[in-house]
Amino acid sequence: MGREEEASVPYELALKFADFYGGKVEVAPRVPVYNLRDFAVWYTPGVAEVSRAISNDPELSFRYTNRWNTIVVVSDGTRVLGLGDIGPEASLPVMEGKALIFKFLGGVDAFPLPVRERDPDRLVEVVKAMEPAVGGVNLEDISSPKCFHVLERLRRETEICVWHDDQQGTAGATLAGLINALKVVGKRLEDVRIAFVGCGAANIASARVIEVAGGRPENWIMVDSRGILRSDRPDMEEIREKNPWKYEWAMKTNPEGREGGIPEALEGADVVIAASRPGPGVIKKEWIGRMADDPIVFAEANPVPEIWPWEAKEAGARIVATGRSDFPNQVNNSLVFPAVFRGALDVKARTITDEMAAAAAEELARFAEERGISEDNIIPTMEEWEVYPRVAAATGSKAVEQGVARENLTRSQLLERADRIIRRAREQMRALLDSGVIARPPGGRIYG
Repeated sequence: MGREEEASVPYELALKFADFYGGKVEVAPRVPVYNLRDFAVWYTPGVAEVSRAISNDPELSFRYTNRWNTIVVVSDGTRVLGLGDIGPEASLPVMEGKALIFKFLGGVDAFPLPVRERDPDRLVEVVKAMEPAVGGVNLEDISSPKCFHVLERLRRETEICVWHDDQQGTAGATLAGLINALKVVGKRLEDVRIAFVGCGAANIASARVIEVAGGRPENWIMVDSRGILRSDRPDMEEIREKNPWKYEWAMKTNPEGREGGIPEALEGADVVIAASRPGPGVIKKEWIGRMADDPIVFAEANPVPEIWPWEAKEAGARIVATGRSDFPNQVNNSLVFPAVFRGALDVKARTITDEMAAAAAEELARFAEERGISEDNIIPTMEEWEVYPRVAAATGSKAVEQGVARENLTRSQLLERADRIIRRAREQMRALLDSGVIARPPGGRIYG
C-alpha cells in the first residue's frame, strides 16, 4: 500500500463504523436508580426544592445541576473540516466526534448541536438563549470572518466559557508545537520570521496567541488568497470594511511592504504556518528551499496538508508538523480543547481568554519537553492522557489570576480535580466496553 493509499484508510473505516454504531455519543445517568420510588427525589416532588433554591440564587445551578460540567458544541455547518459549506446535518458527525473527545479526554459532558442559522447576529442570539443550561460553548466549523464576530459578541455578552476551537484551539496546539520546534532548532520565538499561509480563523487566532506568548508581528508575513497582506495593498479599504480582523494583521505585519504570494512570503522565513486549503501542492517543494536554515513547516490543512510531510523533508525542512494523526508531529487541537474546558469549568470561568489559551499551550509544550523532544516528536499525542490534567490546571490557574473565575482554586486543587474527573471518564469507557454495554466492533477493534 502506497503512502497516499494508506492515508485514505480512515475515511473507509469512519463510514463503516458510523453505520455500525449509529452515532458516537449518548446520554447516560449520573445518579443511581434502584427502583421507581427514587424518582420522588430525582424528579417530582423532591426536585421542586432544588428549583426553589436555584430561583433564589441562579448561581446555584452550577452546584445543584450538571451545568458545571455541561457544554454545547455549536456549528452552522459553513466550514466543516476541509469540506467547506456542507450544512448543519453534515456537520453533525464532526460535532459528535468532538463531544466524544471532550468526554474521553476531558471528562466534559458535551452535546453536539448543529443549528440551521447562518446570520451571525441571529446565531449569537440562539447561543445566548442556551446560556442558563450550560457552563460553556464550543463554537465549531463556522466560516470566516463570521466566526470572529460571533466569538467576540458571545465573549462580551455572556457569563460562561465561550471559545471557537478553529481559532483558539488550533492556535493553542500550534503555539505548543512551535515552542518545542524552536527549542529543537535553537531559535527564539521573539526572533523568528514567520510566514502565515492563510488568513482565516486558525491563522489569525494563531498570530494572536503567538503574540501573547512573546512573538513579534513585525517579523511576520501573512498571505491570503490574493497574496501577501500589506498596508498599501489596493483592496485594504474593502478588507477593513468586510474583515477588520484581517485588516488589523495587515497593519501589524510586513513592515517592509513585501509583495507577491506564497513563494515570496517563504523567502528567508524560519517558520511557515499554513492553515489554508487542502493540498497537496498548495506549498511546493522548491518554495521550502527558499526558507532560512533549519526551516520549520506547519502544514495544518485537513484532510490533506498543504504539502505532504515527506516532500517538505525532501526539500530541506528540519521539522514538519501537520493536523493528521497518521503523521509525526500532529498539531492537534484535541490536545487543547478538552483540557482548557476542564480547567475553565472547574473554576466556573466567565470567559476563556487568549492568555488562558497561551498558558495551556505552554504547559502542553513543557510536558513534552520533560519527557523528551526531537524533530519528529515536538508535541504530546492524545495517548499521553496525563497531559490533560496538567493543561487543565494551567488553564484554570490563569483564569483565577486574570480574575475571570467564579471559584478560586489553587493549582494543586485544580490538578487533583481534573485528574479525578478525567480518570472517571476513562474508567467509565472501560466499564462500558468490559460489560458489553458498548458493543465490540466486528473483528474486536477499530484498526486491525
